[in-house]
Amino acid sequence: MNSDGMLATEKDQLAAKVMEHWAEFQESLSSQKRSYPTRKFEVFWNAAKRYAELTKSEPLIHRTVAEAVNGLVDFLEAERKRVPEDVLRDAERLECLLFSGHDPYFEGDEPPGL
Repeated sequence: MNSDGMLATEKDQLAAKVMEHWAEFQESLSSQKRSYPTRKFEVFWNAAKRYAELTKSEPLIHRTVAEAVNGLVDFLEAERKRVPEDVLRDAERLECLLFSGHDPYFEGDEPPGL
């Protein structure tokens, strides 16, 4: 068990789920040329966000998850000419959550004065 009380197997299972959703999203990117697979991205994003939140105090994270999220915004912009703005925003948000440990998005939780 780690410092947060999360079993390593739980962390492994969550990482596997993130990667499963990442593969499904990538597959839908190549198979759905007309419409953007926003729903598949949301499923991946939710799993990865949960992973980032549960591992934020961990000194190590799964390499596969780090590889999927590192440079995500650049990947998405290179993959398609038109990417929904909310997808790019959430991709950037996910990078911050996983690698910096903070959420740059304050909707409904703004600091005083904003």
